[in-house]
Amino acid sequence: MTKICLINGDGVGREVIPAAAEVLAALGLGLEFVEAPAGFEHFQQSGDAIPDATLTVVAECGVALFGATSSPSTMVDGYRSPILTMRQAFDLYANLRPIQSLPGKFSRPNLDLLIVRENTEGLYAGCERLDGDTAIAERVITRRGSTRIARMAFEQAWKRSVINGRPSVVTVGHKANVLKITDGLFRECALNVANDYPDIPLREILVDALAMRLVRDPEHFDVIVTTNLFGDILSDEASALIGGLGVAPSANIGEKVAVFEPVHGSAPDIAGQGVANPIGAILSAALLLDHIGQGAAAQRVRRAVNATIEQGILPRDLGGTATTHEVAQHILENL
Repeated sequence: MTKICLINGDGVGREVIPAAAEVLAALGLGLEFVEAPAGFEHFQQSGDAIPDATLTVVAECGVALFGATSSPSTMVDGYRSPILTMRQAFDLYANLRPIQSLPGKFSRPNLDLLIVRENTEGLYAGCERLDGDTAIAERVITRRGSTRIARMAFEQAWKRSVINGRPSVVTVGHKANVLKITDGLFRECALNVANDYPDIPLREILVDALAMRLVRDPEHFDVIVTTNLFGDILSDEASALIGGLGVAPSANIGEKVAVFEPVHGSAPDIAGQGVANPIGAILSAALLLDHIGQGAAAQRVRRAVNATIEQGILPRDLGGTATTHEVAQHILENL
């Protein structure tokens, strides 16, 4: 029996993760759910945003479905971001963000691309300091980290090639023309890994040009691999092509643990109103199913989501009036 750790977090996470769990339970796969706390509110109550006990449960389960947490924009003594903590604690080095068209007017058609983002290094490595009136952030790029995220991108491209019956192109996004040492190393590692995959075409593009082309002709891309901050920005940009952050799923993958989460935040402005979009969380649950070898069930979930959208059952952020519960119930019916 597969155990899944559920971490609702803050704000709308408490609404969309239970909805996703209900969809998973309805599949009849014998999944077992274990709830664990994390988030800013938990920090305010206990002094710990993600207790060691929660990390232990995640490690024991091996997979987790994570909602959203409200992170303060300024330094708060003792606070640590739950998702960044899990990425570091479990070495969740790969962030996978699929961008696939949905059957609604809000979505651009004919899109099926995957952004593979390095998840533990770069400007998110946590190396910041003050030197008088100067704030300094150190950008950490390692050969090991760059090589393994490039290999993940090529492995994903190979899988997509098998499924689609055509070669999937890997595009390396970087800024090596300016960041010659850090992005230069990232680029070098990606090109070296490409030599091990002669049947997978490789392109490279400067990240600012990549951002423009994602708006202009996103159909041009199959698999994009890039560094941590660039990948964070580009994947949020790309989600706007299919309806926004409310429908965007993601996966944080390590060697032993994987954490799945909708891309959106805790949305305190709408939390508790029952209007949050659960689709991103439910599609994240589908990614979880793929990860644990339940690909057929994952496809059932995606078909149910698409059928619900085709029926016009849309939450507020997609132009509809359906509540979180109504969207989730229609997805359950369409399973």
